[in-house]
Amino acid sequence: MAKFKALVVAKADKGQSVAVEDFDEADLMDGDVTVRVTHSTVNYKDGLALTSKAPVIRRFPMIPGIDFAGIVESSSHAEFKAGDNVVLNGWGLGETHLGGYAQKARVKGDWLVPLPRGLTAAEAMAIGTAGYTAMLSVLALERHGLKPADGPAVVTGAAGGVGSVAIALLAKGGWQVIASTGRPSEADYLKGLGAAEIIARADLAGPARPLAKERWAAGVDSVGSHTLANLLSMTKYGGAIAACGLAGGMDLPSSVAPFILRGVSLLGVDSVMAPKKARLEAWSRLARDLDKGKLAQITQTIAFDALPDAARDILDGKVRGRLVVTIP
Repeated sequence: MAKFKALVVAKADKGQSVAVEDFDEADLMDGDVTVRVTHSTVNYKDGLALTSKAPVIRRFPMIPGIDFAGIVESSSHAEFKAGDNVVLNGWGLGETHLGGYAQKARVKGDWLVPLPRGLTAAEAMAIGTAGYTAMLSVLALERHGLKPADGPAVVTGAAGGVGSVAIALLAKGGWQVIASTGRPSEADYLKGLGAAEIIARADLAGPARPLAKERWAAGVDSVGSHTLANLLSMTKYGGAIAACGLAGGMDLPSSVAPFILRGVSLLGVDSVMAPKKARLEAWSRLARDLDKGKLAQITQTIAFDALPDAARDILDGKVRGRLVVTIP
C-alpha cells in the first residue's frame, strides 16, 4: 500500500488546514518500525493541535495524534517483529514526528511498548496518554511514600481523561477521592468512578492564600495556575501534589509557604519523554489495576472523520472521559 489515508494538517493563508488525504508511504519519517495503526484517541493536546489554539505542531505538513495502537508490519528493531501488537504515547508524535491519525506510522522502536497482556488495542487507546499520565501521577505519589491512611486525595479536571482515570485508580487503591469539576451535572458519573466527594472548580479557581485549611494529603492536578496554587495551600503536612497538566494556564501564582512551613512537595509528571522503564511500569499497573468496567464507562468511540469536531469539543470541556478513534 504505497498510499494510505491520513488526517493532515498543513499551513494555510490564514492559520492551518485540516483534511483527510492520501499520504504517500515514502513520505513517512525515519524509523526502524512500521506499524499498521488500528486505533488512536483524542487528548487535550490533540485538540490544541487540530484547532491551532496553541503551537503544538512544530513542522508542516503534520499528521496529528500523540497516541496510537497497532500491529507491526515491518521492523529492523531487535525488540519487535511483524505481527507484534504495540502502543506508543508521546515522544513528539503529532508534534515533531508524524503521528497516529493515519493508517500507517513509521517510528523508532525505542518509543514503542508491547501492548500489555490483558488489554485490547481499543482499551489501550481508551487509556491513552491521559490515562497513562494519570498512572504516572499515582506512581509518583506512591514513590513519595503517601498512602490512603494519610488522608484524602484530590483530583482536578475530574471529568476529563486524566481526571477520570486518576479517580478510578485512586479509588481502587483505597483512597478517599475528592473530585473537583466545573460540571456539576457529572456528579453521578464521578461518584460511579469512585469519588467520595465533589467540589466545584470555582472553589479552587480564585487567588490562593499562602496557607489555607489542610484538606488533603495527595492530589493529581491537570489544570495548573490558580487551581494548583490552591491545592498546594490546602495540602496536609508532608503531603504532595502531582502536577501533570496546564489546562488552566502555565503560571503558578503561589508562595513558598506550603513548601517550607508544611513540607509539601510538588511532583512534576512528564509523559512525553518518560523513559521506557517508567512506561512499562505504568502500563503494567494500568493493565492490572484499572477496572475494565469503569474504563468502558468513561469511553466513547468515534469515527475517523469525527476528529475535527472532537478536537473542538475537548477544548470546550464538552468531552467526558475518553474518546477512542477507530482507524479505518
